[in-house]
Amino acid sequence: MYKEQLVDNMAHLTGLLYTLYGDRWDFYDILGRLQKIMKDASEQRSTSYLKDDDEEALECVKRNDRPWYLRQDSVGMMLYVDLFAGDLKGLVQKIPYLKDLGINYVHLMPLFDCPKEENDGGYAISSYRKVQDKLGSMEDLKKLAGEFHKEGIHLVLDFVFNHTSSEHEWAKKALSGDGFYENFYYVYRDKKIVDKWNSSLREIFPQVRRGSFTYVDELGGWVWTTFNSYQWDLNYSNPEVFLAMVEEMLFIANLGVSVLRLDALAFVWKEEGTACESLPKAHTLIKAFECVAKIAAPSLLFKSEAIVHPDQVVQYIGKDECILSYNPLQMALFWNSIATRDTRLLTLSLGKRWSVPAGCAWVNYIRCHDDIGWTFSDEDAASIGINGYDHRLFLNKFFTARFEGSFANGEAFQLNPQTGDCRICGTMASLSGLEQAISLGNELYKKMALERMKMMYATLFALPGIPLLYAGDERAVLNDYSYRESAYKFSDSRWVHRIKTDWERKGECPEQKTFASFVKILIGLRAKEEMLGGSQVFFYPMQDKRVFAFRRNTIHVVANFSESNVSFKIDAWSENSTDLLSGKKYNNHLAQDLGPYEVRWLKENI
Repeated sequence: MYKEQLVDNMAHLTGLLYTLYGDRWDFYDILGRLQKIMKDASEQRSTSYLKDDDEEALECVKRNDRPWYLRQDSVGMMLYVDLFAGDLKGLVQKIPYLKDLGINYVHLMPLFDCPKEENDGGYAISSYRKVQDKLGSMEDLKKLAGEFHKEGIHLVLDFVFNHTSSEHEWAKKALSGDGFYENFYYVYRDKKIVDKWNSSLREIFPQVRRGSFTYVDELGGWVWTTFNSYQWDLNYSNPEVFLAMVEEMLFIANLGVSVLRLDALAFVWKEEGTACESLPKAHTLIKAFECVAKIAAPSLLFKSEAIVHPDQVVQYIGKDECILSYNPLQMALFWNSIATRDTRLLTLSLGKRWSVPAGCAWVNYIRCHDDIGWTFSDEDAASIGINGYDHRLFLNKFFTARFEGSFANGEAFQLNPQTGDCRICGTMASLSGLEQAISLGNELYKKMALERMKMMYATLFALPGIPLLYAGDERAVLNDYSYRESAYKFSDSRWVHRIKTDWERKGECPEQKTFASFVKILIGLRAKEEMLGGSQVFFYPMQDKRVFAFRRNTIHVVANFSESNVSFKIDAWSENSTDLLSGKKYNNHLAQDLGPYEVRWLKENI
């Protein structure tokens, strides 16, 4: 299998690498070393169940079958191992819970070795070959991957490849004066050069540090640190970095991983005078990694994490780059529509940007481990009379309970004192109004919060792609403000929604229990409907700005994003439809009268 994959893909890989490193005298030596790395990794896979996975992935392509990630029964969950189950051995014990819920794609938040104190939630990697002590060992991880495989669960891990921790072995060697490893990073001793770079760069964490560089005394110079000062950006203009990271990537893949989420992929290539985001050679680099995977680990998939302009997000999606991609536009505009009771921007934006190459898929979500950024297109907003800058300020106020009439309890993240810009943190339930309703003891507010949550998830689960739950949201958990008491967490409000699972369900309210039952039913309904698999979708043009509607083959999904009664007429060939969510029958030739936050999955009776 390796030889066939090498023959089919090596010419393309050589072309990609020539674009990046073709001006080097040792270019062909680099190719030779890379081939050995790939061959060794492939041989390791040949002695495990991964060989079967690779063969099945290649046969699926040859047969033109629907891949696993486009099946209607593919449902994901992302979780922190320690918060969800204590450690990796504990997570093995939670497999029955995942199976019972209907989860077959599990994304584990960063679990590799990182600094004990500040570590950006695990995204500052000190070693790609060691699990954090509190979570267990590499053997525990391999066992978990094997148990997942037996149960048909796809394991997803992060590939943090833009930067390492300042405590990584490479960084330590750089600090000790090893020039070879200093060249793994961007180190400048002339402040004028640093200032020149900074003049064109966007500040990602303005509360942490101004600019994108950190002065390091031991080096007597500045290190490029796009994110936190302890996260050193890797220098991919040096092919030694590419070779080293290929080895790390294939090592992780061979643990039994189905999907790698490419963290911060927009930032991986730097060029002077640019914003150093989403540059053409960033795509070339990612395609080179993907081509390596095709040769050495054919069943491995990449998932894009590009929180950039919507037009740039889709540029990372393709069979030669990232087959899967988070859908930050869908996520942000669901919340926008909930706040405004207006789906015009949602309908317009998804209608323009939903299409992805054949065989690729979105990963759709309501909440995740990270903050909410308002990544809609200002051009789209302007076309319907919305000022993007002002609207983001409104959304920030609405979701941090600083706007009169807001139901949301969220917290600001990385507030920029100069622009007033920030992102939003909070659990799905707290942002949907359940926390406020409980604190006020208002039964009507509780009912509205429950219906909001149900509406968002019923709409999400009908869209093409993989619906992704963030652990705890399936039970509508509320914000946890105890992070404010931690010396290492209080400045990072994302910990408000990074919550330890209470398996005893102490204090769970009726609305939370009802929602948990609803989610389980929803997953089961989706799994039974083959028409909800695949990638086909048609977004209905606007009839009522409070309604978001689309069609999946002959299933018409109609969702009311408001607490008002609305009407909507579907375009169906048949006379009647059955709502898969309620079992009720409706006349397709009459307007659908929807109650507050009501959703219908109308399957035509043909």
